[in-house]
Amino acid sequence: MTSPRRVPIFDGHNDALLRLHLRAGTDAPRAFLEGEAKGQLDLPKAREGGFAGGLFAIFVPSPRRPKEPSGEPSVPDDVTSVTSVAFPPAVEATTAQRVVFAMASLLLRIEQQSQGSVRICRTVTDIEQCFVEGVLAPVLHIEGAEAIDESFELLDVLHAAGLRSLGPVWSRPNAFGHGVPFLCPSSPDTGPGLTDLGKELIRACNRRRILVDLSHLNERGFWDAAAISDAPLVATHSNAHAVSPHARNLTDQQLDAIRDTSGMVGINFAAAFLRPDGAHNADTPLDQVIAHIDHMLARVGEDCVGFGSDFDGARIPADIKNAAGLPNLVAAMRAHGYGEPLIEKLCFRNWLRVLRATW
Repeated sequence: MTSPRRVPIFDGHNDALLRLHLRAGTDAPRAFLEGEAKGQLDLPKAREGGFAGGLFAIFVPSPRRPKEPSGEPSVPDDVTSVTSVAFPPAVEATTAQRVVFAMASLLLRIEQQSQGSVRICRTVTDIEQCFVEGVLAPVLHIEGAEAIDESFELLDVLHAAGLRSLGPVWSRPNAFGHGVPFLCPSSPDTGPGLTDLGKELIRACNRRRILVDLSHLNERGFWDAAAISDAPLVATHSNAHAVSPHARNLTDQQLDAIRDTSGMVGINFAAAFLRPDGAHNADTPLDQVIAHIDHMLARVGEDCVGFGSDFDGARIPADIKNAAGLPNLVAAMRAHGYGEPLIEKLCFRNWLRVLRATW
């Protein structure tokens, strides 16, 4: 009996560039290309797990909060650990721009030093060609638009450099809107939505055919974007609120809106967004990932669901652990009864469909 063929996986979100940007020294491209023990995504792990490409996020960390009297920060600094209603501190525009340029440069240097094994993609045809050639296919994405100016001049420059996806906010307020805090249990309806400038940003992205990522927007911001956008509604790394009542997850009404625009949801592997108790616990069974997929399939249909792993940005189930463990998830989907055509849609075809419709 032959084993099932390896299915390529295109992923909606990872924070590998952030991990590499924060490391000491100048060997970050080599660390990604040659691999290292730390981290959840690099080229060797991608090849081992069938990770063929995805949206590579540029994320600007918040400044550290002042120390509490105990000497401990009042809010943790990692990407997914904020559990109180207090938002992380805002980011100043010039600081954000400096980090965005540094991380975009990092991806360019990875491509340049890869000897053809990594190729930044700007079209779906680019991605498909990388699949054929066995080349990793990153797409440039920005998570949180603090670096974007009010005239959107920088947006033009970044689009020319390869930017094809942008989330107006991370989980903190900025000039464009209000992010949702990391709370469980909580409704995603946590405050004001998009600002007037944020609504103009949605229109500016539509004109340039830049995908607008609705993950991290609160519910009012989601509906503001839905009322404006002429593109499919996409949440690159969010889960089902009906399965896990985390503020970062999408209500059934939000999922319905995504379905009605033939949009897309990328299932997030963060344990806190998978589990009903919101715990950052790697001892989370793959059945919990399947539960979110099942709910999404029932709500939005088999053409609108994929993966948005959050590799290098979250604590994920130990049975996946990192990109090399993706075959374990595919095996779990097969064991659950998903047929091969559906598995292909979940792993890559749905992402390519919605990217083609958007770009």
